Amino acid sequence: MSSGSTFFNDLGINPESSDSQDNEDMMDINEHVNDHTHQLPKPTASVASSVYELLECPVCLNAMYPPIHQCSNGHTLCSGCKPRVQNKCPTCRHELGNIRCLALEKVAASLELPCKYQSFGCNGIYPYYCKPKHESVCVYRPYNCPYAGSDCTVIGDIPHLVSHLKDDHKVDMHNGSTFNHRYVKSNPHEVENATWMLTLFSCFGQYFCLHFEAFQMAMAPVYIAFLRFMGDESEAKSYSYSLEVGGNGRKIIWQGVPRSIRDSHKKVRDSYDGLVIHRNMALFFSGGDRKELKLKVTGKIWKEQ
Repeated sequence: MSSGSTFFNDLGINPESSDSQDNEDMMDINEHVNDHTHQLPKPTASVASSVYELLECPVCLNAMYPPIHQCSNGHTLCSGCKPRVQNKCPTCRHELGNIRCLALEKVAASLELPCKYQSFGCNGIYPYYCKPKHESVCVYRPYNCPYAGSDCTVIGDIPHLVSHLKDDHKVDMHNGSTFNHRYVKSNPHEVENATWMLTLFSCFGQYFCLHFEAFQMAMAPVYIAFLRFMGDESEAKSYSYSLEVGGNGRKIIWQGVPRSIRDSHKKVRDSYDGLVIHRNMALFFSGGDRKELKLKVTGKIWKEQ
C-alpha cells in the first residue's frame, strides 16, 4: 500500500499481497496474534495511531479485519464492502481482483488499543483482533433507552437513562418495591402494537421498568405486563417479581425474574416472558358490560437471598 509504506518500513516488514481465494486464505485471528508476538516489534504510539487510521474502510468507515482486500494501487477496503462496490476500487476505480493486503493484516496484529467505551469507564487496552470480542461484552458498554413507545436512539449509563426517561419521556417514577396500578381503555377492541404504559420503580438501590401493553398474538388480541431490570443480566438474576390481575372472584398470578434492558423490549414481549392476559379474560376481569377495559394489576419486587 503506497500510503502505508512508511509505517510498514518502520515496523521492519514488507507489504505483501495474495491472489488466492478468500476462503482459502482466511487467517485465524489467533494466528495473527501469535505471529506478531514473535515477528513484529510493538509500534510507537504515533505509528499505532496512523496505522489504525489506515485500518478504516473507506466505504463503511468501520475497522477492517481479515480478509482485508486491496486493488493493484494499494487502496484497501473490508471484505464486507467488496461485493457492494462491484469489484471496483472505491478510490481509483481499478478492478479489485482477489488481492489480500497481508502486510496490513500483520501490522494490525501488533496494535494494542483502548476499548471504545473508554469514556464510559473502561480502562482496558486490548490487541486489535481481540478488541471487538471484548467490546461486545464490555460491562461499561452503554444501554439503549428502554422506552418502547418510540424509536428512541438515546444511549448511556443508568443514571443518564433514568434522567432521560423522567425528563424527555415523562415516565412516572415510583419509590418502593410494591405497586398497584389500574389500566383503563374505553375501546378494548382497538389493539395496537404500542406501549400503553411504562413506569419506573426505584428500590434496593436499583431501577426497574414495568411495561404494560396490548399486542396481537396470532389472531387474538392480548395484554402483557412484564418487568425489566436497568442493569446487566447477571445482576437481574438477583431479583424476582410477581404480578397479579383479577376480578369477579378470579385471579392470575405471574412470578418470574426481571429481564435486563440489554434484551430489547420487543425480544421480551415476543417471548411472552410476563403476565399474558387474553382479551376475553381481561374483559371478564373488568366486569360490567365488557365494553371498557378496567384492569387492576398489583405486584412486588424482592431481592433473592
